[in-house]
Amino acid sequence: MSELRKRQGPGNFVDTGPQNVLSRRSPSVLSSVLSGSRLVILIFLAVFAAWFLSSEESSSLSHSYAVCSSSGARIYTIDHVVPNVQCLVVDGSFIMDSGSLEDVMARWVARGRLRSSLQVHYLDKSSIVVPGFSDSHAHILEYGANQELPLEGAKTIEDTVALVRQYILDNNDILNDPSKIIEGWGWDHTSWPVEEWPTSDALEMDPIVRGRPIVLSSKDKHASWVSKKALALSSPLPSEVEGGIIMKDSFGNPSGVFLDNAQDLVTRPTPTERDLLRRFNAAVNDALSYGITSVHDAGLQPVSLDFFRRQAAAGSLPIRIYGMRYFEENGPYWGNLSKPILNAGNGRLNARSVKIFADGALRSGGAALHAPYSDNPHTKGFMRLDPKVLTDVILGYLRDGWQVNVHAIGDYANGVVLDAFETASKDVNVTALRPRLEHAQILTETDLQRVGRLGVISSIQPTHAISDMWFAEDRLGADRVKGLYAFRSLLDHGSRLAFGSDFPVEDMNPLSGFYAAITRLSPGGESPNGPLGWFPEQRLTRMEALRAMTIDPAYASFTEDSLGSLVPGKRADYVVLSHDIMSIPVDQILSTKVQATVIDGRPAFGQI
Repeated sequence: MSELRKRQGPGNFVDTGPQNVLSRRSPSVLSSVLSGSRLVILIFLAVFAAWFLSSEESSSLSHSYAVCSSSGARIYTIDHVVPNVQCLVVDGSFIMDSGSLEDVMARWVARGRLRSSLQVHYLDKSSIVVPGFSDSHAHILEYGANQELPLEGAKTIEDTVALVRQYILDNNDILNDPSKIIEGWGWDHTSWPVEEWPTSDALEMDPIVRGRPIVLSSKDKHASWVSKKALALSSPLPSEVEGGIIMKDSFGNPSGVFLDNAQDLVTRPTPTERDLLRRFNAAVNDALSYGITSVHDAGLQPVSLDFFRRQAAAGSLPIRIYGMRYFEENGPYWGNLSKPILNAGNGRLNARSVKIFADGALRSGGAALHAPYSDNPHTKGFMRLDPKVLTDVILGYLRDGWQVNVHAIGDYANGVVLDAFETASKDVNVTALRPRLEHAQILTETDLQRVGRLGVISSIQPTHAISDMWFAEDRLGADRVKGLYAFRSLLDHGSRLAFGSDFPVEDMNPLSGFYAAITRLSPGGESPNGPLGWFPEQRLTRMEALRAMTIDPAYASFTEDSLGSLVPGKRADYVVLSHDIMSIPVDQILSTKVQATVIDGRPAFGQI
């Protein structure tokens, strides 16, 4: 891709004959064998030298360099004035210049530098450059933990138990120690042939699984399915939990499922530093391979926050993290006792916001609605905090200068949160503090108007829409479902959108969210409303979607002055994509690959 094309790495060479040499050979044959051996050695040395030189070239990226398209302006800057350019000039960690190759070269020379001293890297003909992707709502360490025992592929209760069984058999330390707590993530009862809650009894049916402490988190993280041994370790249990549910059997005994706040009652192992590092590396490596340069971690527990602090202090954060500190519903208020973390680790770690839960999730029936669920008319869901307490907490954090990010899914919960923001606006500049609705899934028409007027950011996850579209109408009814995942309505009413994946709940790949937002179709091109998409009037344009993955998440994390667009003076965080997602047919978007992820001007994944 560079002006001096990179040497290819080591190739494969074919074994064309047997490698063992017989002890009795004629001199001529022996000489031939020795000559052949020398040839093999020489080939090996040549291949190694080529690999070594290629590695040296890739690591010899100049302090200042340019990345350019060979023809046309294939770099998307996300700048209203100059939306596309041919070249970016990077100087250290920052963008120095942009424009056509002729213009940037002229300005380079005008600075008293030799034309030949500017190292130029050319994109492949089909490639483009976009700003580094931000995931505005994700869970880094939880993603890494999920990779250890993922359950999302299980289509029945029996399938899930079988995955747990195989995990035990594959890990001798667990197989030989039945006291070790086993954790898994990703079961989804809404995708099973019969939508039913699992029970602890199901985990006793397999002889390998039976009798072990097992805690399995649901896909949306709003439910935990536990074994009888885990129930025993968590006992005694209260009869009721504010903002949560302990599910009971017909005899009134815990059945093995805990919803929302009730999950806090479940005994779980405390991760070691080694566990945290393994989970962190798994998440970050995947994130960088998908072009993610910044992650907004949605709900940092003290263990997670302290781990990220240590990594930042050691200069070991390969990705930018914007942390939302977790508010513990039953814990003390800390808004006036703690200070935000600003630009730790050379700007890689910031934590100036608080994450508060208003309600549960639609998938588990915990989202707080104005009217009962259509498929369960006995409930409207529930609030995780009493509305008055929630309002007081929101007001407190806003007055103490924190950005307040509230998980709100149901229309009732979103209304309560917006009421609190509106009340706070009488005392503080709410818009300046950039409050966020995390998920903003169902809003009334009146509340859609308030979101924009109050300057509230809608932190949304487009892939949730195409996951939930298959059961949403049954849950909400034909009329109410029209207000679910109303991305276009939110934008048209003045709310700024910040895309996230909620990984590990959904696919980490930002292009999955991009595709979902502009098509409202499954990856296979399907929807309950046909090939035009699920409520196609709520689709976004490609540029609106790209902004929601770049500059608008930067605004949502107070970093728009240094991140989110490719203009001179900003950090050189960018992604090289194999195809132009802004123009290719939609069915080619998900096959587009990341060729390079660059942070502070240096490749963190791939090569330029």
